[in-house]
Amino acid sequence: MKEMTKPEGKRQKPETGRQKTEDRIVWIIFGLVVVFVYFFGLTIPLLGPDEPRYAQVAREMFQKNDWITPTLGGFDWFEKPSLLYWLQIVSYQLFGVSEFAARFGSALFGLGTILSLWILGRNLTAKDAEDAKENQNTSSALSTQHSALSYWLALVSASSIGLLAFSRGASFDIILTFPITAALVAFFIFDQSNKRTLFTFHFSLFTFYFFIGVALLAKGLVGIVFPLAIVAFYFVLSRKLPGKTFIFGLFWGTILSLLVASTWYLPMYLRHGWTFIDEFFIKHHFARYASNKYQHPQPFWFFWLVLPLMTIPWLPFFLASMWDFFKIQDSRFKIQDSRFKIQDSRFKIQDSNFKAQNQENSPRLRVSASPLRLFAFSWLVVPLVFFSFSGSKLPGYILPALPAALILTAEYVSRFVQKSRSRKLFVHFIAFAMFAVVAVILQFYVVSQVPTETVKPLIEIADANGYTNEKVLNLNTISHSAEFYAANRLVRTDDGKQRRFFDAAEIVGEMKREDAKSVLVLVPIQYLTQLTESDPVEAKVLGDNTELAIVLVRRK
Repeated sequence: MKEMTKPEGKRQKPETGRQKTEDRIVWIIFGLVVVFVYFFGLTIPLLGPDEPRYAQVAREMFQKNDWITPTLGGFDWFEKPSLLYWLQIVSYQLFGVSEFAARFGSALFGLGTILSLWILGRNLTAKDAEDAKENQNTSSALSTQHSALSYWLALVSASSIGLLAFSRGASFDIILTFPITAALVAFFIFDQSNKRTLFTFHFSLFTFYFFIGVALLAKGLVGIVFPLAIVAFYFVLSRKLPGKTFIFGLFWGTILSLLVASTWYLPMYLRHGWTFIDEFFIKHHFARYASNKYQHPQPFWFFWLVLPLMTIPWLPFFLASMWDFFKIQDSRFKIQDSRFKIQDSRFKIQDSNFKAQNQENSPRLRVSASPLRLFAFSWLVVPLVFFSFSGSKLPGYILPALPAALILTAEYVSRFVQKSRSRKLFVHFIAFAMFAVVAVILQFYVVSQVPTETVKPLIEIADANGYTNEKVLNLNTISHSAEFYAANRLVRTDDGKQRRFFDAAEIVGEMKREDAKSVLVLVPIQYLTQLTESDPVEAKVLGDNTELAIVLVRRK
């Protein structure tokens, strides 16, 4: 009798040498485009409340040659750890103090995140090759899928709106995302290693703990909480216990992570003592998480919406991958359940086991229930649940979970493109179209809208008129971008925050206190009359950006 086998479905024809050459050219072009897009437009003015603030903190550390204590306006600034500031200081030394230099490290860490995911895919390819040699029954469909997974991981991640956007900002979210991604990729390579080689086993575990230490320098305690919690949840989902090597590694690995982190935390504690502990850990870790002290409230489901949107333009593929994941988990449960229900008949048992084995060996089920997908799911869920309970919510908080969503998405895409070459071309088109859209938006729309979001052009107008030394005051507003563009000229309260003035009389009082003949005032246009129609002062409007005006004020 002929052996009966279950068809695995229509397979794509093997690629010809010409097709492989064309694909290689596409990937080279893709790499060049990614590098260009990630560094394109970094010169636009610093936006929002965070970018100017962090860039200025780094500038003050750079000017004082102090790599330990962050300050803002000369006041201690203990909100965040040092890694972003260090990257900016190095960039200032290389490129000078500028917007490009302030964002350069973020762009590098965005590319580092992409590279880490590419390495993950390459490792799976190498592992498949080893398995194929040892087991001739290895699914060719699975091996074919993983052989290109590294490239699809790179393409999907590089063109996702979340990574594109946050890699362009001088903020801490991407600075945390890269070391967490590198650490978790290193762990997965260690976990899936068949042989105890120096690179795939011992060095990978070392790298896991090293990058946990880097993550601690990036954004504090979440740098160690997330990787360890994700790994623990992965072991639970996999229904296995960690090996002796990993358990023993917890001891020396934790010491390694703390040694890396101590390059900043130890000198900070020695220099500032309990003040640092109270400000950094108690107020900006526990109080920020447990309360809405810093005025960022959002509903519980906020990140459940934000995270999928970060996968645009791959959102349909991400949703399909999640549907596929849960559907396969349900299939596995039904298979296990059927094995317990048919014990009354040997024929039924054999028939059920044959069907179950046939299903479990199908390429679709093996891929969907693979350790990679379980690990990515664990990686996605832990930050999502953790931050959903936070009293303070900002979109960037969930960025460390984005690589997990992109792994699930890219794995689905890699199966999607196997069906035909036209699908592969379609996916390429989506990615390159995304890059083109981002470049066009940066070049034309953002550049035209930026002047209303920053005081840079207003300060430049004042400087061009010779008013380079006057103090800069805020009337009925707080100009966050002035932290960078009017540095060392702002009036602050006793706790280091910018002072907000409410009328011309307060401004006159400040001028008398400082014995200043003239000052510059940033004021919303609707409040201009408080200065122009005030008797105690002479006001001259130097310019405006449709939102704010900059006014030269002299005492009469």
